[in-house]
Amino acid sequence: MSRTTLDTPPAAPDAHAPLSHGLKQRHLSMIALGGVIGAGLFVGSGAGIAAAGPSIVIAYAVSGLLVMLVMRMLGEMSAAYPSSGSFSAHAERAIGPWAGFTAGWSFWVLLCTAVGLEGIGAAKIVTGWLPGTPEWAWVALFMVVFCVANLAAVKNFGEFEFWFAALKVGAISLFLVLGVLAIAGVLPGTDSPGTSNLTGQGGFLPHGSEGLVVGLLASVFAYGGLETVTIAAAESQNPVQGVARAVRTAMWRIALFYIGSMAVIVTLVPWDSQEVVEKGPYVAALDHLGIPGAGQLMNVVVFVALLSAMNANIYGSSRIAYSLVERGQGPKALGRVSAGVPRVAVLVSCVFGFVCVLLSYWRPDDVFPWLLNMIGAVILVVWIFIAVSQLLLRRRVEREAPEKLVVRMWLFPALTWVALAGMAAIFVLMARQPDTRVQLYSTGGMTLFLAAVGYAWQRARAAR
Repeated sequence: MSRTTLDTPPAAPDAHAPLSHGLKQRHLSMIALGGVIGAGLFVGSGAGIAAAGPSIVIAYAVSGLLVMLVMRMLGEMSAAYPSSGSFSAHAERAIGPWAGFTAGWSFWVLLCTAVGLEGIGAAKIVTGWLPGTPEWAWVALFMVVFCVANLAAVKNFGEFEFWFAALKVGAISLFLVLGVLAIAGVLPGTDSPGTSNLTGQGGFLPHGSEGLVVGLLASVFAYGGLETVTIAAAESQNPVQGVARAVRTAMWRIALFYIGSMAVIVTLVPWDSQEVVEKGPYVAALDHLGIPGAGQLMNVVVFVALLSAMNANIYGSSRIAYSLVERGQGPKALGRVSAGVPRVAVLVSCVFGFVCVLLSYWRPDDVFPWLLNMIGAVILVVWIFIAVSQLLLRRRVEREAPEKLVVRMWLFPALTWVALAGMAAIFVLMARQPDTRVQLYSTGGMTLFLAAVGYAWQRARAAR
């Protein structure tokens, strides 16, 4: 297995790539802030609450600590070597080309599929507002809008995300303020629930440890999307400063937006309320407070969060594909750049995403579920590559270019090993649950296939 040193990084072409640097610091700051508030938080957290009850707060706190460690490791490497390939380029540099290939293409499949899923989610909300309109037409409209925006210039992506993120941050901040006031009993027209919802309906752990495990697994995948800021940093005006700032503020953002909002929801609303799953936990909480129109307004915010995720995933998938091609690990056509944008990669990513949407209509009982299972645990695979890469690269950076360590992993290497142990534990928990076991095996099969192809590609290039 070939390796490269810091003096001759495999991602060298990426350093001279003709991508533009159109993202301003305000774009990057808001992408970092809004990227934490993803569709998974608004849409997926209801199932976690139904499974874990009030203990979902513990689940989000535990998974949040793991995510903080992963972001710190990724930030250390991305500040040292900003790249549109992010963790894929770092894996190639640390482990070998096959690792970069596997991490990059598996993440590309995840992002492209997620684009379709988020489009479907957004379309369902619109058809609720406009009954009788076809879902597929709305998905197609969203896809065209964001595809065109990403084809034009990277600053368009930055502007969309800036305003999307500003709305999400403002909405969830207002939600937290209203929630805290209601819990304190000082919000007009509401009585403080006290601890009745935390201790009633079966107690803090209504379904025991098994429920907590299901909630933990749900919370882990709600954090997906945080990696986008390290991909976007490569096209910012000051990538090192942008990554460093984003990573250093990750802790309070995760604590406030994820753990804080879960605590507010389960304190205000009975965890076993049907509305938590049917309407979503945020809408259910606001409806419970009886604020006129607040629940419907939160639906608008969820809609914006889904569109934001679509936009970010189209961007992220195109840049990951571009970086892989620049490093000789994909079809050359995907690496063509025009006006600072990898337009072919953008188009292919959008087409793949829309094919996933069509599969949800054409083959809802076999092909589409298979695709969803295949991407089910990809984010964990990516996190493992990040941790292993940081474990290997840190020593080399300290030895060969210590000045590049602008961001440092805490208590290295102890916390890196702790993170790896946490990921291994999640894999074990997934293997114990019937639903997630299928995802684990399907993702494992895709990962092994990509690793084999990547290794064969690496050997073929070495033999030339």
